Amino acid sequence: MKLVIDDACYAYKEIFSHFGNISTIAGRDINSTSVKNADILIVRSRTKVNNVLLDGSQVKFVGSTVAGLDHIDQDYLKAKGIKFFSAQGCNSMAVAEFVISAIVNLADELDFDYQKKTLGIIGIGNVGTRLAKKAKLMGIKTLLNDPPRQMYENLPNFVDLKTTLSADIVTFHTPLTVNGKYPSYQLLNENNFHYILDKTILFNVARGGIINEAIWQEYKTLANIIDCWEDEPNINLKLQNTAYLATPHIAGHSIDAKFIGSFMVYEALCDFLGQKQDNKIKNLINLDKLFINKDNLKNTLNKIYDFRQDAKAIQDINNFEDYRRNYPVRYEWHHFKSKTTLPIA
Repeated sequence: MKLVIDDACYAYKEIFSHFGNISTIAGRDINSTSVKNADILIVRSRTKVNNVLLDGSQVKFVGSTVAGLDHIDQDYLKAKGIKFFSAQGCNSMAVAEFVISAIVNLADELDFDYQKKTLGIIGIGNVGTRLAKKAKLMGIKTLLNDPPRQMYENLPNFVDLKTTLSADIVTFHTPLTVNGKYPSYQLLNENNFHYILDKTILFNVARGGIINEAIWQEYKTLANIIDCWEDEPNINLKLQNTAYLATPHIAGHSIDAKFIGSFMVYEALCDFLGQKQDNKIKNLINLDKLFINKDNLKNTLNKIYDFRQDAKAIQDINNFEDYRRNYPVRYEWHHFKSKTTLPIA
């Protein structure tokens, strides 16, 4: 059996080698020639999986080790009878930690009490749910918006988009969709951007294209935190230069998230092939507790991982893709003991 795997997939040799012969290729370089004789294709976000890539191939299983879906033509895979699995939720903790870390740093640097602010969370899926739990632990009032969930679940504590956009801090956590009743493409646009004020803190850590960047780059806010961009890696330089934090789509790039993504695909592949799982694989990340001896939450979080280094790394945007592919080691908060209580939920 032949497997073609994005070489940025975590621990691909340890996790997938016993299935057959592995060819590893950078995600952007995986093409129809490289997958023609493959049985299994395992990708991250940089490979467009569609008819252009797979027509004429013998691929029977596609696994994506990331949470996003906009790089996958699921209708095509279904029509061709190709089994597809996506590691939904694998990076939810990492992204929630990114947002909380930015809020804590902003509160200190701009001298405000985050417990007196409202946090508007748009998209209450895996990431939004985790973020809301962390915010509750920290005493931050949340405004939750998710029309698709509201439509099916009739949740009493959800609010409309206008109300959510009026929060002090607004953060997006939706998938990128262009069709359906509630498309998220340019969800923040010329019709509703006026709800964002000059005192608003605005995040995009979901997908590029959810916020209209042409409007955003001209709009005054208190602070912009941008991790996801349209036309990556050719990012909007005006937004980059004026953002409080401008990072190269790495909010979900913790070691834990990368491992969970690979492991979830491994589980699905074992199920697809009818093979028994190797129990040792689930323990690949087995750290002793790490201790942080800092007296406040900001310094504790920055000691665990300082996201400002990610912004500095792409001041030259030519470094965007290489930095993502060679991202520094970053562990999630549950691996740490600290003097300061961490919002672990």
